[in-house]
Amino acid sequence: MAKKNKLEFTSDVIIYPLIMVLSLWVVFWAEFRFGWHLKYYGIYPQKLEGLRGILFGPFLHSDLQHLFNNSIPLMVLTTALFYFYRDIRWRVLILGALLTGLMTWIIGRPALHIGASGIVYLLAAFLFFKGIFSKQYQLTALAFVVVFLYGSLLWYVFPIDPKISWEGHLSGFAVGFVFALLFRSNPIPKRKFAWEEESYDPENDPFLRHFDEEGNFIENLPEEEPASEEPKNIIIRYTIRKSRDDKKDSSD
Repeated sequence: MAKKNKLEFTSDVIIYPLIMVLSLWVVFWAEFRFGWHLKYYGIYPQKLEGLRGILFGPFLHSDLQHLFNNSIPLMVLTTALFYFYRDIRWRVLILGALLTGLMTWIIGRPALHIGASGIVYLLAAFLFFKGIFSKQYQLTALAFVVVFLYGSLLWYVFPIDPKISWEGHLSGFAVGFVFALLFRSNPIPKRKFAWEEESYDPENDPFLRHFDEEGNFIENLPEEEPASEEPKNIIIRYTIRKSRDDKKDSSD
């Protein structure tokens, strides 16, 4: 029996991404409101205390523009992940964020790396490559939408701006690509045609019956002879009636 299509909209598709984005804004507001200096909890490569930034770094942003630039793509890409890849969404998001932070800690420059842009690159790369590898038109279409919206992000995996953590972008991109290779299951079951079913019988296919043994097309199918039935017993009853002349003779 074919599996039920898993693409269905539920409230958690929107609620969880919204909570994640709101948490970034709450942290930023708390820093501004109470004068906290939480930037030091970012990722500082090759230092032991810098490992804490793997957990806290994605929630920290340098200014309002930095936060706004990460919020919209994070909301869009996380919603797409939660809708199309329901079974593996938490593994991709949580494990991917941890590996992205760890890779940034390994290859990064000696500076504080903060912001959720590494997760944005993780999701963009995963959704794109997974859609291409799946060879399913719904997921491939999603991949092209990601390219159309965020294809320009690719330039920032290179060191073109010293103020941007290209190491975090590159780490997220690499992890997303690897995850697209590792998670092979597709969320949309492949639709089988009638001739792909195990119970398919070509002799009962009305279309194939229009072809003879040599492959020639037959426009009009020969009419099937009705099945022979066993002869039924026929009972014939004879009734003899007297004529009028016979009635007159008998009366005389």
